[in-house]
Amino acid sequence: MEEKNTYFGGFFKGLASLTTGLKTTMKEFFTPKITEQYPENRKELKMFDRFRGTLVMPHNEQNEHHCVACGLCQMACPNGTIKVTSETITTEEGKKKKILAKYEYNLGSCMFCQLCVNACPHGAITFDQNFEHAVFDRSKLFLTLNHPGSHVAEAKKAPAAEKPASDKAAAPKEKAE
Repeated sequence: MEEKNTYFGGFFKGLASLTTGLKTTMKEFFTPKITEQYPENRKELKMFDRFRGTLVMPHNEQNEHHCVACGLCQMACPNGTIKVTSETITTEEGKKKKILAKYEYNLGSCMFCQLCVNACPHGAITFDQNFEHAVFDRSKLFLTLNHPGSHVAEAKKAPAAEKPASDKAAAPKEKAE
């Protein structure tokens, strides 16, 4: 036998649905609100660990990276945002070796799928936590990753800049003697 919806059955079913919705609304109404004051808290703002910001190629202190120019990341990219240019050189032993000449990345067409990072067998590329990508000129979204950022270049230039200053300070002392 089929149950027929009676007037009072439908009324109580609707009332139960209404109380379920009100219970959820009132629970959210009394929970503390969390508002990020974004431009002011930029320094201490930390994105979650799995966030994909900008594709980077980490370099060490000697300006070396792990990329061997195999091109697997370029083949795995569905949008064609990565372009790997390689050169073949001859080593001192007479063997031919393929090296990375230029690693170009188009941030404007990247969909942050992480297929390139997963395809890299050497772990040469990764995503960082940077999320501020707003620019007025699209040409600034074309990045060359095999050249390190300014922090590595500045670290190398700083000791070189200190030596001439100490040599200049020593020169007047020698003249005085």
